[in-house]
Amino acid sequence: MASSRALLAHVAIALCAMGEASPRLARGAQRALTARPMRAEARMQTPPFVPGETCTGERVVVVGATGYIGKAVVKEAVRRGYATTAVVRDATRGATEPKFAGARVVEADVTDLPSLGAPGAPFAPGAVDVVVSCLASRSGTKKDSWAIDYQATLNCVEAARVAGARHFVLLSAYCVRSAELRHPYALQFQYAKKALEEKLVASEGLTHSIVRPTAFFKSVSGQLEIVDSGAPFVYFDLGDGKCATCNPISEPDLAAALIDCVADPAQLNRVWNLGGPDAGLSMVEQGKLIAQILGKEKPKLLGVPIGLFDVIVNALQWAATTFSSEKLEDAAELARIGRYYALEDMLTTAPSERYGKTTLREHYERIAREGQEYDPYTTVFARSKLRQQEEVAK
Repeated sequence: MASSRALLAHVAIALCAMGEASPRLARGAQRALTARPMRAEARMQTPPFVPGETCTGERVVVVGATGYIGKAVVKEAVRRGYATTAVVRDATRGATEPKFAGARVVEADVTDLPSLGAPGAPFAPGAVDVVVSCLASRSGTKKDSWAIDYQATLNCVEAARVAGARHFVLLSAYCVRSAELRHPYALQFQYAKKALEEKLVASEGLTHSIVRPTAFFKSVSGQLEIVDSGAPFVYFDLGDGKCATCNPISEPDLAAALIDCVADPAQLNRVWNLGGPDAGLSMVEQGKLIAQILGKEKPKLLGVPIGLFDVIVNALQWAATTFSSEKLEDAAELARIGRYYALEDMLTTAPSERYGKTTLREHYERIAREGQEYDPYTTVFARSKLRQQEEVAK
């Protein structure tokens, strides 16, 4: 602002010297040059940031809006007061989504970069200030991961930059650290997300916040229904009484954290590893907690040796290599994903990396009463109460 004022003042003085401007204008311009510039604090008058509340009043575009977390992000952005656009593949279906109430729903293909910036599109020039990306591959297989976690998301980064957006909030994953460390069990989707993060960080003219959640509540809820039916809770035994531990985060809490990144200066141009408010529960502790909430007299726990995964992964990979089969390669990668989460802790311990109010116990208590939406990629055996009632009615 100050540099623009100085430039205009110099132009005015030059015009006066050529007889094209009045001496009065020149004197005003000279005063502008010698005037003491306003302090940045006085110009901005920025109120203090309040987690879960602050709204900058900017225009927010959410891509991946129809996903589990994306829907919650749209709802939270609208609640805060942001002018929110939900980008969907099918606007007709999106128009009936209750969590999109108050948002503008726009149909767009994130795999088609040129279309994203067309007139009326979500990334038309000057149409967006902040982008929140919740894009993620559904399966985690190699082809899907590089198409969505990397390329489609990169399309949105480039479209945001060209449109003049100032900030890009990326929903990534805590487990990307395994790709950074080139861990022997690192997965294709982790490498795809890592490559995208690097592109985002290097993008000129666009600031960023990268949020890496440990796990979603939904991903540790799939066995509740099967335990309720009397079957054991299955966990993977790592030996010496050990099993994986995590502190997952709820859907509304993660959405709030992502929208906080729009205004929070502490998350500007940084990676935020993020878990829920729990200290962390092992798989065995999760099984016991579910049994207690369901009113079981004694928890039934079935520990499966982790070595079983090695047998499955190696067999599938051998078959994929031998028969040059993409389908078998995908099956091997899905088995590797299962093995990874059986082995690795998804756990944050620093106070700054634990967010929200909803505990895993509270979540289990709620879905024990209300049921949960079925999702073959995250809830495994789960069936919603509504679905069960429909099956009984038949």
